[in-house]
Amino acid sequence: LAEQGFVTLAIDLSFWGESEGKPGHLVSPEIYSDDFSAAVDYLSTQPYVDSDNIGVLGICGSGSFVISAAKIDPRMKAIATVSMYDMGSAFRNGLNHSLTPEQRKALIQSAVQQRFAEFKGAEKAYIPGTVNTLDDSTPAIQREFFDFYRTARGGYTPQGEKEELTTKPLLSSIGKFMNFYPFNDIETISPRPMLFITGDRAHSKEFSEDAYKRAGQPKELYIVPGAGHVDLYDRTDLIPFEKLTSFFNTNLK
Repeated sequence: LAEQGFVTLAIDLSFWGESEGKPGHLVSPEIYSDDFSAAVDYLSTQPYVDSDNIGVLGICGSGSFVISAAKIDPRMKAIATVSMYDMGSAFRNGLNHSLTPEQRKALIQSAVQQRFAEFKGAEKAYIPGTVNTLDDSTPAIQREFFDFYRTARGGYTPQGEKEELTTKPLLSSIGKFMNFYPFNDIETISPRPMLFITGDRAHSKEFSEDAYKRAGQPKELYIVPGAGHVDLYDRTDLIPFEKLTSFFNTNLK
């Protein structure tokens, strides 16, 4: 986006990467959403930024966080998502609603038990957002994430425990995702425009389709031929830069 001429700010969410917040890897979708409003605060103080024309782009899980943020921050004038994950639905229901109510309750119970154990001094525990090794039983979706998050492709260099925890949230806090409903009231973002980009082979396509169905006008669902979920992270021959550029140029005037 910077190469397309936009003033561009990329952020690490609170509790992750180089952002502050303790404990690290905490799940907090409300704070994640507020991080995008904090980014707007910062950009709006820069003399070279038109504070009346700020757009927002969320990729993967951050797609759901920017939608949550945009619902209560009208300063975000144009909202785009790429390979979006509805993190609330993903944890409540699983992909394609594969998680049973009993499995959901068991996951919540394990999180609460771990929370209390850590309160009493136990070591922190994490869930495997991305596996560290592959074997014959590794599902295709995990292999797709492994190929990015556990290889040099995603900038990964094995350097001990810190690197191995990339994409691994605290077990004790994952229940907070169960209470996260980013698409509720998504139609109230209208008349600000929304663009949902997904690949036709993406296992996450269901989330973009759901958001598009619920959103008010103007809205567009743009499906990239031949693209999977992770492809739209970094495959420059597949990422529709022209579509993103025209969307923001048209709606940020």
